[in-house]
Amino acid sequence: MLENGHAHLFDGGFGTELYQRGVSATRCFDELNLSRAEVVAGVHRDFRAAGAEVLETNTFGANRAKLTPFGFEDQVREINREGALLARDAAGDRALVAGAIGPLGLRIEPFGPLALEEARALFREQAEGLLEGGVDLFVLETFGFHVEILEAIRGVKEVSDLPVVAQMTVGLELLTAFGTDPEHFVPKLEDAGVDVLGVNCSVGPQTLLQAIERIRPLTSLPLSAQPNGGLPREVEGRKMYVASPEYMAEYARRLVEAGARFVGGCCGTGPEHIKRMAEAIRPLRAPSIHVSAPGPVPEAGSVQPVPLGERSRLGEKLANGAPVFTVEIVPPRGVDPSGMLEKVAILKEAGVDAVNVPDGPRAQMKMGALATSVLIQQQTGLEAMVHYTCRDRNLLGMLSDLLGAQALGLRNLLLITGDPPRMGPYPDATAVFDVDSIGLTNLVNALNHGRDPGGNSIGAPASFVMGVGVNPGAPDLEKELQRFFWKVDAGADFAITQPVFDATQMEEFLEELERRDLRIPILAGIWPLVSQRNAEFLANEVPGIRIPEETLARMRRASEKGKEHAVQEGVTIAREIRARLGTAVQGIQVSAPFGRVEIALEVLEGELEGGAGSEGRRDGPVPTPQEGK
Repeated sequence: MLENGHAHLFDGGFGTELYQRGVSATRCFDELNLSRAEVVAGVHRDFRAAGAEVLETNTFGANRAKLTPFGFEDQVREINREGALLARDAAGDRALVAGAIGPLGLRIEPFGPLALEEARALFREQAEGLLEGGVDLFVLETFGFHVEILEAIRGVKEVSDLPVVAQMTVGLELLTAFGTDPEHFVPKLEDAGVDVLGVNCSVGPQTLLQAIERIRPLTSLPLSAQPNGGLPREVEGRKMYVASPEYMAEYARRLVEAGARFVGGCCGTGPEHIKRMAEAIRPLRAPSIHVSAPGPVPEAGSVQPVPLGERSRLGEKLANGAPVFTVEIVPPRGVDPSGMLEKVAILKEAGVDAVNVPDGPRAQMKMGALATSVLIQQQTGLEAMVHYTCRDRNLLGMLSDLLGAQALGLRNLLLITGDPPRMGPYPDATAVFDVDSIGLTNLVNALNHGRDPGGNSIGAPASFVMGVGVNPGAPDLEKELQRFFWKVDAGADFAITQPVFDATQMEEFLEELERRDLRIPILAGIWPLVSQRNAEFLANEVPGIRIPEETLARMRRASEKGKEHAVQEGVTIAREIRARLGTAVQGIQVSAPFGRVEIALEVLEGELEGGAGSEGRRDGPVPTPQEGK
């Protein structure tokens, strides 16, 4: 079939066909291979009777990651094997059986926590089950991230030499979900050794026709296209695809004439669509097109990032090994930032290097960190360090924010995952978490190299100073160190710790970083306690904070003498920790408890360079984007 030059027909959308036959959308469709085999077999028979020459197994989501939420993670092989056997029985000797494999539904590196090797193992496990059922080829489909489909290809090829069809999904602009264009993903798939490459799903046949027309000059491999039946519409609570069988048939013909050797349907295409498509392509022979495929498109990663010392004043101090002192101020709860800006002006006058702006700490409603930081830099001239979280934004929103931040002159970022909404006063609010802090660091690093997540050029590179968080007192320290390794590997420029109340623990942590060669500048988080209640709250109700019993006892004794005694004891404890850490860290971040910047400055007494106008400081306005910063 691969060699004969004719156009051939795949089947249609299996999931939507099951739904049309009364299967609830909340069911695990893949498990139906075991519990409702007769329904699955019926769909296969109807597609075969309609003229499909290749039947895909009902296993699109039959990987361990997607089966786990349904409780079927221990039946991966069985579900895939039975899925292949059902399709094999329906195909007989009149059709081929393609083992269908879709994405894992998990974020993988560099934008998620799943390692490439782990992803490959999950795909390999699924492929082994399909092989046991007797498939003739594999179809890897509806992938939006080329890195993931490459691991799927590798996983399949580790256990089989059967033909592999690899299909990406693209949007109206012919870009994948990560913004990768065909000029980038086609040569990658070809180099991976696939036998057929193409596109599927998307928004309908017209878009996939445009994709095939764009892909055809890029490769000499056979092409495939399996479009949706248009965009779904909501009809009395059900999603309906409205592209008619006649319309799909017309586009099947056009797809073959544009160079596709294999066509079929995806979501919303049933047996009647496939029947009409079969009639439309039966007289056609795929055109013999001789192409001279261009060389691979150069990666945008060839752009050199702006040197750290030129990105911001904070970056300059980090690059030169100079001590750094920052203060954290929580954004205002309302719409008036004047009180906060007055406090920032005091910090600038005192000579701090930057003000840290948290992003909805403990899931509390505050003015946005990006807007707050712009106000700080524009109205006080002091650099801001934006705490940027993954909690509230999808990947597209993050990219939009970061491009805007660059244009507005924000340069210093602390990239963190973010506290889940259940910690705050709006526990029913939803969190996004498209990526975690590791993925976000990779994302920002890509922008600093002049490319988006899909590898496309964004023109001039961004120039962010990338900070990450690390917790010396994490309950699972080994896991924390592994995550820190990946943050450093992703390109982090510096790290800020959770508040340090145990100097011995911090010293041991720094020694461990040295042993593991995790050498980036570390700023120790310092939180001056102000009362016994404050200490008890942090120790017992804030995740990731550990306060020694001796410190708690000191705060109890001081609080018994009065509020001011407690505040002074908290400052004393903070200064003792700072003194003990000495030059083992490159600087400290001091929190201003309840917005009291005078307490933070007491902790920093003797550390700062003397404030505005001091020799050796540069206190002018923050450089604008036009100045190259």
